[in-house]
Amino acid sequence: MSERKSAVLEVIALGVEDAVAAQTGGADRLELVTDMAADGLTPPVKTFAGIRASVDISLRVMLRLADGFAAGDVDTLVRVAGEMRSAGADEFVLGFLDEHGGADLAAVERIVAELDGCHWTFHRAIDRAADRDALRKQLADLPGLDAYLTAGSAAGVDDGLSTLVAEAARSGEPGYEPRIMVGGGLRLDHVPRLRAAGIDAFHIGGAARPGGWSGPVSVDAVRQWRTVLDA
Repeated sequence: MSERKSAVLEVIALGVEDAVAAQTGGADRLELVTDMAADGLTPPVKTFAGIRASVDISLRVMLRLADGFAAGDVDTLVRVAGEMRSAGADEFVLGFLDEHGGADLAAVERIVAELDGCHWTFHRAIDRAADRDALRKQLADLPGLDAYLTAGSAAGVDDGLSTLVAEAARSGEPGYEPRIMVGGGLRLDHVPRLRAAGIDAFHIGGAARPGGWSGPVSVDAVRQWRTVLDA
């Protein structure tokens, strides 16, 4: 029997203090954002550069200019992506829907072309899609897509658990090759069922901040997640 691989733990970081605490606690990767009141927007290039100089784990930079799931100004998104690439960013997070609830392929394809093969996550826009399966198949051939950040439901993991388990069972099918990274109302008590389903990637934001979003990432909180995921 092969030994189960350790799960990936991704933590949201707003700045250098968060990043250092998350790495110290055992995070494998950071999602870099600003403005959590808008559910996470693209941080300034200088924020990325400061974090990149402070930690040596993987960094995924959010590409999103406004709250909601419309792409908005795609020219600006492409320009920002290019600026981040020039600053050394090589992993990203993005995801946009059209007015019908399908993937906004025109916008996503333009941004992905600018990323030039970099790995990227399609974020929780999938949880607002009209048809999750159709969206996965729309995106299946895009270069670099290696993860979906999803709660299984717009309402969060409590509501989406059965969807996550069902999608994990389809791993390897067309559209289901990217890793499932669970996030959105994720709690420690969800982990055993998700791990039993074969899910091995977990994303936390508020769970890493006992003091709320106005406070920093807690080393101890991240370490607790690391311990549970490694058990």
